[in-house]
Amino acid sequence: MSRGTALRRLIAHEGRWLMSLGWWVARRRIGVAPGERALGYAGAQAAILYGLAFVCVVETVGIGVLLAGKPVVHEVMLFIDGYTVLTVLGLQAAAVTRPHVLGAAELRLRDGARREIRIPLERIASVRYDLRFVREQREDGGEVAELAVAGQTSVTVELSEPVVAVRLLGRRETLRTVRFHADEARAAVTAVREGMAARAGIAGTPVKQA
Repeated sequence: MSRGTALRRLIAHEGRWLMSLGWWVARRRIGVAPGERALGYAGAQAAILYGLAFVCVVETVGIGVLLAGKPVVHEVMLFIDGYTVLTVLGLQAAAVTRPHVLGAAELRLRDGARREIRIPLERIASVRYDLRFVREQREDGGEVAELAVAGQTSVTVELSEPVVAVRLLGRRETLRTVRFHADEARAAVTAVREGMAARAGIAGTPVKQA
């Protein structure tokens, strides 16, 4: 991928989380149509990000006092610190306003404003509650994607057929297993299984659990 393409994708990402701040204030969600079910995941990281934002604000005030006699440097640092606080809040806003979405035909898994993985329900072989703590994000383009929140995933989806997903900078990867976090993981698993059964036209028939 060219540097220009990567830069455009990063700028688009900045625009998405900035837009999320407005939707957050308006208490609205992005991309959740009537009849679709939102599966939230922002709760697990809220305390961490709010704490980080508070630390950044305190730092901004402290630096402002230290640089009071240097107006040019003070203005530059004020802008940088202010944008940092905005970025931290934007990460939370993107997660709140862009939940995972369970529709009639597909499961859309999101990682804030960074990426989205679309999985047709008929390609899901199994879905289960599976709490895992992720030490580091996978970057090898393998067949497993982990959409961790606060270092953890809680639902594992195994696919009967792979899906192709695109990372933030445009790297394409073929996935057969997707792990993600949901604040109400067990309820999310139940909802996905019900969606699978309804999609197959056999509501009420047990769906494979593992």
